[in-house]
Amino acid sequence: MIWFVVARGLLVVGLAGSAAVFQPVPGGVPANVGVGLLAAALVVAAEAGLRRASALAVLGAAIGGTIGLLLAGALEAALFWGTSGDGRPAFLRVAIVLALTYTGLAIGASRGEWLAPTKLMALFRPSGPERRYKILDTSVIIDGRVADVCETGFVDGTLVVPQFVLKELQLVADSSDSLKRNRGRRGLDILQKIQKMSGVEVLVSDIDFPEVREVDLKLIELARHLQGKIVTNDFNLNKVASLRGVPVLNINDLANALKPVVLPGEFMQVFILKEGKEYNQGVAYLDDGTMVVVDNARKLIGKTIDVVVTSVLQTTAGKMIFGRHIEPALAAQAQGAPANQAASGVQAATPPEGEPVRKPRAVPQT
Repeated sequence: MIWFVVARGLLVVGLAGSAAVFQPVPGGVPANVGVGLLAAALVVAAEAGLRRASALAVLGAAIGGTIGLLLAGALEAALFWGTSGDGRPAFLRVAIVLALTYTGLAIGASRGEWLAPTKLMALFRPSGPERRYKILDTSVIIDGRVADVCETGFVDGTLVVPQFVLKELQLVADSSDSLKRNRGRRGLDILQKIQKMSGVEVLVSDIDFPEVREVDLKLIELARHLQGKIVTNDFNLNKVASLRGVPVLNINDLANALKPVVLPGEFMQVFILKEGKEYNQGVAYLDDGTMVVVDNARKLIGKTIDVVVTSVLQTTAGKMIFGRHIEPALAAQAQGAPANQAASGVQAATPPEGEPVRKPRAVPQT
């Protein structure tokens, strides 16, 4: 920081001294020293603006300005026919130099990202489908289900793991809390498992956004930069990314979509694990984790019972199934007997083999 101050001081002294010695404007030494100080102030202001700009923007502006000067020199040489006494060709030369130089600087600064190594390498690659990036966040890595999805082969493209996500995982793995420490280590194990899978490309990205502090906002900016999608199971990140126009792949939505469809009136067997919140309710879970709330099942905890589905509730957190306990005989009768017999509960009698079928006689009314 000190050498910045020293360098600026030397610049101011040098420009003011040069103006005092050469005196580019009339008015004596004080006026020329003022001109030198003004020039130094303009240079310092330009330097402060360039420090806030990205390196690619500065490089693009330099290349664009150089190209503009070369074009201006070529066009100025074409105006050789103008006489020195005529002011119109002289003004045209100055206008061409200023206009082309400014245009080159502006276009080069605004298109500096074209000079990025990835963009330059893309020019020499054969034309083909673009890489589809899927950016993993911390929650979906710790969750672990993304590894199972990758193993099935349903995920295509490149999985991107940002460095700031790895840093957050490492902080969780080094936590003093045993629960957080286990979760962080599980996330690192999941990443290692995904990297060893054949057919899955994993890219660890060094792209960072120092001006953005929150990890969720960094993920959104990275998805915009790579034109990819965020893979997460975080509800808040899902909403924020959707509001900002970034596509999101939610593992919870995928899990809910793959759950079997259950309709009211169907029968199933469930294991009552615990009692429910309401009176005389029991709670069971299917293999996929779906909660089943059963009426009249509080006294049957620890048993496998027959249940008829009464309703299904779909929420953002998942699916809930409501049912009621029925006797096994009634369940077997409803599932195996014909519809008209199950509804009436009466079994039609069949005559013994060899006897003719007798038609019922009409009973006269009295």
